Amino acid sequence: MRQRIITMNRDKKLYSLGLVFAFLATGLSAQQKAITNTAESPFAVQKSVDMGDVSWTKGFWAERTSTCYERMVPNLWDVYTDAAISHAYRNFEIAAGLQQGEHKGPSFHDGDFYKTLEAVCALYAQSKDVKLLRMLEQVIPVIAKAQRADGYIYTKATIDQRNSGENIEFQDRLSFESYNIGHLMTAGCIHYRVTGKRDLLDIAIKAADYLYGFYKKSNPTLARNAICPSHYMGTIELYRTTRDPKYLELAKHLIDIKGEIEDGTDDNQDRIPFRQQNKAMGHAVRASYLYAGVADLCAELQDTTLSNRLFAIWNDVVQHKMYITGGLGALYDGTSPDGTSYDPTEVQKIHQAFGRDYQLPNLTAHNETCANIGNMLWNWRMTNFTGDAKYMDVLELALYNSVLSGISLDGDKFLYTNPLSYSSKLPFQQRWSKKRVPYISLSNCCPPNVVRTIAEVASYAYGVSDDAVWVNLYGGNVLQTSYKNKKIKIIQESDYPWSGDASLLIDELPKGYALKLRIPAWAEAAEITKNNKKIAFKTEKGYAVLLGDFKKGDRIRLQLPMNVRFMEANPLVEETRNQVAVMRGPVVYCLEKEDVAAPVDIFDLRISYQDTFEPAHESVLGQDIVFLKGKAYADTVQGWSSLYRPAGKKASEVVAVRLVPYFAWGNRTFGDMAVWLGKN
Repeated sequence: MRQRIITMNRDKKLYSLGLVFAFLATGLSAQQKAITNTAESPFAVQKSVDMGDVSWTKGFWAERTSTCYERMVPNLWDVYTDAAISHAYRNFEIAAGLQQGEHKGPSFHDGDFYKTLEAVCALYAQSKDVKLLRMLEQVIPVIAKAQRADGYIYTKATIDQRNSGENIEFQDRLSFESYNIGHLMTAGCIHYRVTGKRDLLDIAIKAADYLYGFYKKSNPTLARNAICPSHYMGTIELYRTTRDPKYLELAKHLIDIKGEIEDGTDDNQDRIPFRQQNKAMGHAVRASYLYAGVADLCAELQDTTLSNRLFAIWNDVVQHKMYITGGLGALYDGTSPDGTSYDPTEVQKIHQAFGRDYQLPNLTAHNETCANIGNMLWNWRMTNFTGDAKYMDVLELALYNSVLSGISLDGDKFLYTNPLSYSSKLPFQQRWSKKRVPYISLSNCCPPNVVRTIAEVASYAYGVSDDAVWVNLYGGNVLQTSYKNKKIKIIQESDYPWSGDASLLIDELPKGYALKLRIPAWAEAAEITKNNKKIAFKTEKGYAVLLGDFKKGDRIRLQLPMNVRFMEANPLVEETRNQVAVMRGPVVYCLEKEDVAAPVDIFDLRISYQDTFEPAHESVLGQDIVFLKGKAYADTVQGWSSLYRPAGKKASEVVAVRLVPYFAWGNRTFGDMAVWLGKN
């Protein structure tokens, strides 16, 4: 019997985890430990702060991080190290020769486990909990034994080759080999940055060296199996960690060959070369990972033939293809370019993909959690590259809505897809459960992705540059970092996103440094005070720029209006015509059946943008949630019994309703839900 994997103590209560993190996260070494190490990236306007330099102390993200520590990561670890549930770790044991058997699970299981290691590293960076370190120390030697001498590592191929004698490496065009190695590279870099240990990094370096040799000699068709190309981000992060230029060369080569094949597909974004692409197309996870990797490269190499493509594609996404929740990928299955071509030979099948412009269904929206995280990864890199807050606005939108909706409030159940409405009357079964489940048997890639994202949210909160500190996200936290030997410490107090007030106490800020506060695009009348006196400010690329020397004890207060906003979509979005959605701050709201006071179908309800909805706090599964209380209007008419019926004036009654944040739907009882509601 194999040695039992270390498990975490779930009974340890750490609601005040942020305070523990704040105490332990001091005294970091000079080595940069950021989630994306852009400290030396020549074309990054905003640089990342080190992992562990921001600690959540109170409020929304302190609660989420505490749940991540107490529930999310322990649960995920138990799942992936229990072969009766998931074969992810067992596959490494078999490939290492420590166990007998066959590979089980999807081919991207290796990547799932690497993402889990990354989540553990992120929590260790904040907590310095030795139990987390011991968990990593127990599995990394097994991963090392599963790697071939030449650096190749892919448990499915290793096990299958041993059992069948066939050489199958990089032969399947839909293989996830490069994807898995990409997550290995990222996890190896982060593990090294937060622990100073090289064991996982050395495994990643050997794998990257193998890839370097493979891509140097392979033809573009064979090399095209870069689906969900996490290795674009991984190779650049490896370059940033080791400063070995061959990894930057590899990243550039991978993007250069993208589309240089005769049988490319829109689903894989390689029907045409990347430098000729202007619109988002195909599989939304593959696309967003590609765009994130290209953005990483743009921070290292000045190449407008790449950056201009990113600007055009980003505009296409936010103007035509992104859901109000920040979700990406409207279609389960579809055709491309748009299914209307006169030449049927041009039409290709796509899946889990962007649709045509304005094609944004609600009941059947796909919006894979990994695609929504990909939207975050892409926009984080665009924020660093450009210093423009509009990208951070999109990151925040996705984070608070279509990313958090992918995990239950108690942290152990997950969604693969994130629709904008659900009806129990829908007369067909959709492929993926709309009710969160503990393990997604067909594809469990989203759970470790959303858990590592939550574990790493603190890394997105601030940025630094030669003359400024950039405040990207608001919430109760402490920033204690240094940049080019200049010490910085800021204490932030905020109940964001439920409140628009954020107070920043300056403890230490270099002389001549500016403070740049992101003003979200939805905040129409932000106010800023310094030591209780209102100050004027100018805005540059969405950031309020506060100049002048700050001294210890200065307090900056930002006040963002948190009005309830009624949103409508472009009328070319057919499914939401004459409907409204409700937002407050960055949070999108929805209506659930259990929050309607009368026995009516929620799809028969209408709301008026002239009515008032009042915020009300309530605890749901231990998390503070702000509901919106108001009223809706129901037609006094019998339910539908046919496809069409005569229209006519109907009497209506007022119905009391409560709206719940979209990310929290389905956490109490499971039932009908809608983001978009009829306009009264």
